Amino acid sequence: MTILCEVYLSGMSERIKGTIIRSTGSWSSVLLETGEIVACRLRGNYRIKGLRTTSPTSVGDKVEVTMEPGAQNTGIIEHIAERKNYIIRKSVNLSKEAHIIACNVDQMLVLATVHQPRTSFGFIDRLLCTAEAYGISAAVLINKSDLNTEEDAAELQAEYKSCYESIGYRVFVASALDGTGMDELEAWMSDKVTLVSGHSGVGKSTLINELVPELDLAIGEISEAHAKGTHTTTFAEMFPLSDTPGFIIDTPGIKEFGMLDMKVAEISHYFPEIFRTSEKCKFGNCVHRNEPGCAVRNAVEAGIIPESRYSSYISILESIG
Repeated sequence: MTILCEVYLSGMSERIKGTIIRSTGSWSSVLLETGEIVACRLRGNYRIKGLRTTSPTSVGDKVEVTMEPGAQNTGIIEHIAERKNYIIRKSVNLSKEAHIIACNVDQMLVLATVHQPRTSFGFIDRLLCTAEAYGISAAVLINKSDLNTEEDAAELQAEYKSCYESIGYRVFVASALDGTGMDELEAWMSDKVTLVSGHSGVGKSTLINELVPELDLAIGEISEAHAKGTHTTTFAEMFPLSDTPGFIIDTPGIKEFGMLDMKVAEISHYFPEIFRTSEKCKFGNCVHRNEPGCAVRNAVEAGIIPESRYSSYISILESIG
């Protein structure tokens, strides 16, 4: 599912390699190999193969730039390298099909909270499904663990952890406020490009401030009426980690990622436990709804596959089919 970008150029100035760490409108911030950050614009005509998108550039793009003669530390993007992967969401611009949030990602960290606000299993599952579809390993972080001291919250936290660990996902329990689980999380992120995503209010900005203290990102208030956080991030941005090699990509609080190029028959492949179990189904083309001899439905009834996961699977099927 990679996208090949071809940029048709002019000019013979020396090119410098870099990575786009922020892309807004016609300008991008590029972290050069030299360590400098330069504002750059794209030169000339371009063509993107494989997907219609709102912008030709994205956070995480590997590029080659030339410096503009006589300009104040600005450059021209002369070439965009082929992307190894990307994460998309549905575009709010109806004339386009997709908005690429970030590309060339090594792993995704799905942030969830059990209250203030509560993250639904369905939301977590859609993000994990998208990561599986685009070949990106993923883990779940149950954030704000310092708030989960009451019995009901502690039980729900344990339920989330048990559910995703039983499937094979790594689950972190952490709190940026009291430092719980932060060393383990930083070790997992070392030498990787990690995309962090979750609903507004789950503590992304607080977490990133702990990992990269010099950023001092704005932190939104939690709405008492709706128990949802305010949006403090409006676009994706990549930051180098402070205490270990690697990068973290902050993303806007979102409702869901897009599943624009997925087919009904493929969805079960992106739920590892359903895909493994489907080998025992009576029919090879079973989609695990009402077919006789469905091993997946039998496993759900037996409690082997979490009912929440099966419900998420059916919900995604209905949303695209």
